Amino acid sequence: MSGLLADAAHLARRFFGAIKPGAPPAEDDRWARLHLLDGEVQLWERMNNPDRRHAIEVARAVVAKLGEPERPVVAAALLHDVGKVVSGYRTPARVVATMVWAVADDSLADQWLDQSAPRKRLVSLKKLAQYRRHPELGEQLLIDAGADRLTSSWAGDHHRPQVRWRVTPDIAAVLKACDDD
Repeated sequence: MSGLLADAAHLARRFFGAIKPGAPPAEDDRWARLHLLDGEVQLWERMNNPDRRHAIEVARAVVAKLGEPERPVVAAALLHDVGKVVSGYRTPARVVATMVWAVADDSLADQWLDQSAPRKRLVSLKKLAQYRRHPELGEQLLIDAGADRLTSSWAGDHHRPQVRWRVTPDIAAVLKACDDD
């Protein structure tokens, strides 16, 4: 599947998964928490239900491919999207934000974070830019929470090109493949 078509299919799967109501099953939530440090659990609790359900799917796929990976690898799968909590967006706003960023470039996010914009415009554009910057924001949240370096680095790396990954390439490739399934 071509890159654009694969991206569209991935986003469609994520959208339909996101509109499903409810928290992850209690058994899945308990399983996830067993792989998280105390500070990471606090971040996990801030994530919305669709993100937690997606994260569990990714983490279970990572475990299926790697057997019994070290705890920070599973935590990386569970918390790779934690930076999305900063924007506070719910599903409809995320759909719009994702469509905007499908056609916009990163320099636009930098411009929108500029403090000189009018206040009302600044708030909405800043949230949109924060959503775009969720990998970097998530990495910082995880560092502040005392996460292992692998876990925090993958949150920052998961949308970067492979040549910029800081996580061991074999592990990063599995994390990426499981997130994009």
